[in-house]
Amino acid sequence: MSAQKRKRDSQAQNLSGRVAVVTGDSRGAGRAIAAVLGEHGATVYVTGRSVRGHPTTDNLPGTIEDTADEVTRRGGNGIPLRCDHANEHEVEALFKKVRNQQGRLDILVNNAWGGYEGGRLMPAFFWEAPLRLWDAMFERGLKAHLLATYFAIPLMIESPAAKARTRTSKPPGLIVSTIAWDRDRYIGNFYDVAKHSIVRLLWGLAEELRAHCVATVALAPGFMRTERVMSHAGGETDWKKIPWLKKSESPEYIGRAVAALAGDPHVMRKSGKAFHVGELAREYRFSDIDGRRVPPFRIVEPFVKMVKKFEKIQSKQGPNSRRALARSTST
Repeated sequence: MSAQKRKRDSQAQNLSGRVAVVTGDSRGAGRAIAAVLGEHGATVYVTGRSVRGHPTTDNLPGTIEDTADEVTRRGGNGIPLRCDHANEHEVEALFKKVRNQQGRLDILVNNAWGGYEGGRLMPAFFWEAPLRLWDAMFERGLKAHLLATYFAIPLMIESPAAKARTRTSKPPGLIVSTIAWDRDRYIGNFYDVAKHSIVRLLWGLAEELRAHCVATVALAPGFMRTERVMSHAGGETDWKKIPWLKKSESPEYIGRAVAALAGDPHVMRKSGKAFHVGELAREYRFSDIDGRRVPPFRIVEPFVKMVKKFEKIQSKQGPNSRRALARSTST
């Protein structure tokens, strides 16, 4: 192992003293990202709408308190704070609290996404997609990323710790947004516009934040076995027995990618760019929880072909066919 590789691994394993906010981490990718950052010693503010003692989003398991407990159990400091990330005032109050309690913010992970709550994302042509998805994906999706980033940046660049980054070799600040993406391939009408807007947002912010030594990275996982995905597994608990999960990855995989970025002293070289988790796994030499290094996610079927196949199956099998295809096309 090279000296450079040993140094990189050592820093990736030590996020002690770093303060992170991870949005939308009651479950899924956000929960795993928060837990892995805690595993490496970070203080993590765990934010979202699902709290103990109250109904959770779409009745899925998981709360911010559960995630905060997991962060602490793994060696970090988990702090749960309820926040509706589509609400400007709640998001502003969240970052004011972080400022008052910590005086700094080193890592922001935008993961909150309510773009298809209450239903499944089905392939459809632009003029046939329900307009409610537009409102959901921009109000509860893109806007959630925008607001958290807007209120986080002043804390990330104005604190004494932030100013020290520009004068020393301390690790850069980091803003990560989780996305669905495969280069410039089309992923479908409203969804495509919302997700690619996040990529463009971080591309532009990379220019504005370069002088402040804060990197912005868009990060695309593959097909993850989240609580929402596994709720369609028909009660099967062993994912390896489910054919449509054969190429899936655990949410911990993206968590390890974020931790690797946070520990990379040269992460500014990646600022403004988008990556697949599988790409970073090769570069930083981490694997999923089962030891596999899952390759980068690739879209192999054009969206128009997917819609036509969906319509054909529907016409032959009726409305119940929606469930089977939704499982094979979820991201």
